[in-house]
Parts: sequence; C-alpha cells; structure tokens
Amino acid sequence: MGREFLTFALVTSVLVFGTLNMMNSAFAQTTPEWYPGEGIRQGMYVKYSIEHYDFNERQPYVISLYFQEQDQDGNWIVPTYVETNGRVLQGTLKLSDTMSPLLGGEVPEEMRQFISGYQSSLTWLDAFTTISAPQSLTSGSWGKIASIGGSEVKPAGTQQVTFAGAQSLCGAPSCDATLVTWHKGVDSNVWVVNGFPFPVKAETFADVTTPPAPIQYRFELLETGTGQPPAPTGTGQASGPPLERTTTDGSRLILTWDPVDIQPNSTVNFGLELRDANNSPLNNVAYDFTVKDANGQIIQEFNDELAQSGTAAHQVTFNSTGPKTVTVTVNSVGSQPTGQIIQTTDFNIVVVPEFPISAAILSAAVIGLVVVIMRVKGLRTGRSNLFGTEGAP
Repeated sequence: MGREFLTFALVTSVLVFGTLNMMNSAFAQTTPEWYPGEGIRQGMYVKYSIEHYDFNERQPYVISLYFQEQDQDGNWIVPTYVETNGRVLQGTLKLSDTMSPLLGGEVPEEMRQFISGYQSSLTWLDAFTTISAPQSLTSGSWGKIASIGGSEVKPAGTQQVTFAGAQSLCGAPSCDATLVTWHKGVDSNVWVVNGFPFPVKAETFADVTTPPAPIQYRFELLETGTGQPPAPTGTGQASGPPLERTTTDGSRLILTWDPVDIQPNSTVNFGLELRDANNSPLNNVAYDFTVKDANGQIIQEFNDELAQSGTAAHQVTFNSTGPKTVTVTVNSVGSQPTGQIIQTTDFNIVVVPEFPISAAILSAAVIGLVVVIMRVKGLRTGRSNLFGTEGAP
C-alpha cells in the first residue's frame, strides 16, 4: 500500500510540474518582450531620419548604420554615415549589445553630436529595458522618469503605425507596433515592432514649465535590409537663406547670402545678424568668420572682425562644387569676453553645379517638345523638318 501510494505521489508530482512548466512556457510565448538590439543580425542595416532638440541646431539629419561584424567580445563594428544639409559624414561605431556607443570606434569630431543624438533618441528606452532585463510589451509599467515628476513609461497596446520604412520592414505601408508612451503635459510616444532592434517611430516632447512643449526628439525608420547599403553621395540640397542658429547663451546668429543658388567660380555676398535671446541686436560683437570645404580646408577666413551694430557682411569666392561650412565664432560682446565657453556655430551650405541635372532634364524636355512640334508641322505642310522632307498625306 505504501509503495503504491509513493508511486502515485511521484506520478502526480511529475504531472503537476509538467503542467506548470507548460503553463509557464505558454505564458512566456504570449507575452513578447522587447529591448534595444533585439533581432539584430550581421549584415543588417537601418536608416533613420532624426530630429533632436539638443543637437544639430534642431535640424533633421539622416543616419545609416551597417552591422558589419562582431568582434571577439561580441561588440558590433558598425560603419556609419550621417547626412545633414547636403553634407556626408562617415565613421565607424563600436556598439555594445545594448546598442550603446563604446570607446574604440573611429568617429570624426564633427560627427560626435549626431552620435549623441542617436544615443539619446533611438536607444533612449534602454534606460528601462535591456537585453539582460527585457520588459514585456504587455506590462503595466516599465518604470518612471524621475526628472519629470515620476511619469510612467508604459506600453499602451498595439497600433497600426505608418512610417517611411514600413514597406521594407513589413512589406506594407504600415506595421503592427506596440505604443510605448508617457505623459507630462502632453503625450510622448515611441512605437516598437517586436523583433526589430530599434523603435520604428517616435515623437517626444521636452519637459518645460511654460507650454507649448517643443519636440525633444522625433525619428522615423526610412529603410532597412540586408547587405551593405550604398554610400550617400551628399548631393542633397541645403536649406536656403536665412539660416538661424542659437548659441549656448541663447544668442541668435542669422546668415543670409546672395545669390541664393551658389555656383562655382562666383563671388557670394554673405550677411550676418547677431541678436540676443530677446531678439535685440548685439552691439560691438568681436567674431571670426571662416568658410571651409567638405575636407575641412579653409576657403576664406576673416578673423577679429567687429559688428558694431549687430550686422556684418563678407564676400567669399567659391571655385568648386559640393558642401561647404560657414563657422562663426563669437569672441566677445560689448567688449566683454564670452569666457571659457566659446560661442561657435556652423552653417551648412552647398555650391551647386553650374548647370544642374534638373536644368539639363528640363532643357532636354523642351528640345524634345520643339522637335515634335516641328515634325508635326512638317507632316502637315509637306515642308522640310529636322528629319528630312516629307510630303503631305
């Protein structure tokens, strides 16, 4: 009797534990988890448009990441391109399994702000969910943001979300994605697709005491696929004048130029306005005005210039096409040095070809139309045209 009871107890235990294991497995399968870097694989690339309040003067830029290989420590070697205002910057990142940049990559100095923008936007959710402690996409809360009064970051269900790269990711104009959201005066939203390493879209707002809240960061997946993507050409059009930048102390620098379409072998008249945070002209501003090409070579520079009433003008001659950078460094205002923090800002412009491709296409279309008209006219009158003499029908 005792032996039969023991056998029965053992069998029952096995069945109970087996049932519990199956229930746990079923529960795990029905509660998907996500973290930055999930689903990353060798040979994969992603391309995003990013706009960030704290970087690149709030102008959108495009970043392309190609996950070429992993090193002996499991870190990713990632050739990276940044496209901004007609310029192309190139470097190689070393990323951890959480997609965070590590020391050991090769990133030029002028590219670092864009990588910082990448880290504080595309991978921002790694403060709440990581490969070592992933969060469920159906969890009631992922945690709180102490800096904005304890607002909860939490999944809020599945939505169909439209973004530029949905076709290459889902094969359709939109994808099923989980909305991750938090609220502080206004809703900030990030959408993630289970199994994809980065969020696919986001629109978040800065924490401010006086509304309306500005965009903190906004991004969107443009493209994803397998294989090394082609290098950007940098032939995109730069923004036209006026261009405005804000320095670290709130001063506004406004750049204009004439002619608007800058061509090689031409002289361009630049205008510069310097204003304070209240939009009043800054008087007696000592500054440097430097123009460089895409390789950092100085085209022309004006040092120790003085804008007595907050305006200045300079003439610069360009001999080649491509992206250029105008750098303005404010050394002092009203005879007061700016101190240890150097007020420097960049304006990105592009020198276009003398006869742009678009103009060539338009000219070809016009010529073609003229030929057609002349041919039709020749057929109707029986007179000679560009294709020979033809009689009337």
